[in-house]
Amino acid sequence: MIVAFQFRAFVFFLFVTLSALGEDLLSCESKSPSASGYQCDRNVHPLQCGTFAILRTNSFYDSLFNLSSYLGINRYVLGEANGFSPDTEFLAIDQPLIIPLDCKCIGGFFESEITRTTIKGESFYSIAQSLEGLTTCKAIQEKNPNVTPWGLSEKILLSIPLICACPSPEEISQWTKLLLSYPVKQGDTIAALAISFNTTAERIIDVNRRSGGGSFRPEGLSPASTLLIPLEGKPKLESFTKPQQQNLGYPAASVASSKIHKKKTKMRMMRVYIAVAVVGFVAIVALAAVFLFYFLKRKRNNLSKEGDTELQKLSLSVRTTSEKKVSFDGSQNDLDGQIIDATPHKLLVETYTIEEIKKATEEFNSSNIIEDSVFHGRISGKNLAIKQMQTSSISKIDFGLFNDAIHHHPNIIRLLGTCVTEGPDSFLVFEYAKNGSLKDWLHGGLAMKNQFIASCDCFLAWNQRLRICLDVATALQFMHHIMDPVYVHRNIKSRNIFLDEEFNAKVGNFGMTPRVEDDVAKGYLAPECLKQEIIAPSIDIFAFGVILLEVLAGQTPIRSGNGTEGEDEVALSEKIKVILESENADELREWVDSALGENYSFDAAVTLANLARACVEEEPSLRPNAGEIVEKLSRLVEEILLEGEEQLIISESSCKPLFKAETTSTTM
Repeated sequence: MIVAFQFRAFVFFLFVTLSALGEDLLSCESKSPSASGYQCDRNVHPLQCGTFAILRTNSFYDSLFNLSSYLGINRYVLGEANGFSPDTEFLAIDQPLIIPLDCKCIGGFFESEITRTTIKGESFYSIAQSLEGLTTCKAIQEKNPNVTPWGLSEKILLSIPLICACPSPEEISQWTKLLLSYPVKQGDTIAALAISFNTTAERIIDVNRRSGGGSFRPEGLSPASTLLIPLEGKPKLESFTKPQQQNLGYPAASVASSKIHKKKTKMRMMRVYIAVAVVGFVAIVALAAVFLFYFLKRKRNNLSKEGDTELQKLSLSVRTTSEKKVSFDGSQNDLDGQIIDATPHKLLVETYTIEEIKKATEEFNSSNIIEDSVFHGRISGKNLAIKQMQTSSISKIDFGLFNDAIHHHPNIIRLLGTCVTEGPDSFLVFEYAKNGSLKDWLHGGLAMKNQFIASCDCFLAWNQRLRICLDVATALQFMHHIMDPVYVHRNIKSRNIFLDEEFNAKVGNFGMTPRVEDDVAKGYLAPECLKQEIIAPSIDIFAFGVILLEVLAGQTPIRSGNGTEGEDEVALSEKIKVILESENADELREWVDSALGENYSFDAAVTLANLARACVEEEPSLRPNAGEIVEKLSRLVEEILLEGEEQLIISESSCKPLFKAETTSTTM
């Protein structure tokens, strides 16, 4: 019995070791020669060849934008290799793609070098994981020796060597024209792959026994490793994308299948052992996490036993010493001239007294009301927006979000300070947006009727509208793709988009708890949010799509069918679907904001309408991400600037907004 137990333990250890081999290959500490790819001999192999790799789309690479932006792969070359239409942008998850490679013999190893743009916080290992075994951490480290492999900064250009190989003359003589690099996934077998790629199991085994293929074991493929597939021509994915039954009459499949069948019983037992071990390990980790959570919670509670709980929590998040104030402008022209060096972990918010707030707003004079409970104020000659809100609501704000990166982002309204009182009302102090909100300009409002935006017969020109949309998309790209963890705003709407003196757009209400105040606000809600509370970047994208439609049509998110009271309400997100499905250009022209007249590009309007339509797709997975939106809007803005279709001048008055020029001979 002891012998049997020892034998089972040995088999379990052996199987776990083999199963982990693929993951070990990805490791930066891997000692396997396969971690650097397939070896090449200049005397035997060609020094260069054109070949292909298979890459399955995942959360990292789910669009042509991501592939071209982060991997430097030409989207048009990629589209041609996979037979995509010119309009293809978004890709289904786990869709296999053909990636053209230029494979070269460099330093004794075959590789195809691509350039990868980093995302803040990722590592060489996570990059290798995202490419599913087409490269390894060790290989990336060897190509980028001067870059730390962990906690990467944003937008570092890395050289990524993809695993590839060129066929030898002997292999070419056996009708192998190229060797496809295939990332092995769980459940792959040589027999099934041979059928999918119209080759034989023997040929796959032969080409993978070359030098450098030390991880190859025909009886059990390791996930996250690269397998070479010998092909007689360019790969085709028609059969590969459809599940196929194994053809037991196929000679190669019969050999491999019989070997697998003989080990079926033993392998089943091994999987049971692994499952038990994994469950046990997860349980231990979960238990440890629970104990750690309660330990930290108790420790935190001990720190806040004295005084009011909510105010003490707030004091842990915000500086409450009025003796020290933080510079917000990074210059000597700050609130009190004192500059404190800020790191990404320091909070750049200041504490004001209620006396300072009263003085700034002239005792909350009604003439200083910007909108609702937001007042214009001045402290030390600096214009500020001061928002009155319940003290209990301020304690719910995550002040940890307001670090240096957020504070200096050009498209996010800066929180400059707080005034927490012992009464029911407290105050937040924000940077001042001189030209009010996007809602004021598109639909009118209180701000359009007072001194903050001079009453005038003016409107946002086409070029301004596109730039505003790009600014908002850039802010969302930062929240969804740069911030770690991802931040979902949940309150994107035209009322929360503010415009500074130069009409740069800034997203407001960052870090605040969203509220659905009225039916108009519901017009920004994604369909999935009407059924249950969903917190995902896709809900911000839906709301942004509605903003695009507001900008395009000059209409509110929900309005009566014919613009008159008593008619059935129609959401812009539904109206655009009807217009585009009609394929009637005149209907779209009539729908565009009449304030623009003929002073806009209809082609650009069509592009914007289609982008908005994609953003308000009912299925969240079909909506573009913020990065893709930024790319498309950037191209649109660039085209408009080059064509010179919109010309603007700046009024000399500091109180008046930008006006549209009567002539079209000047540029911005």
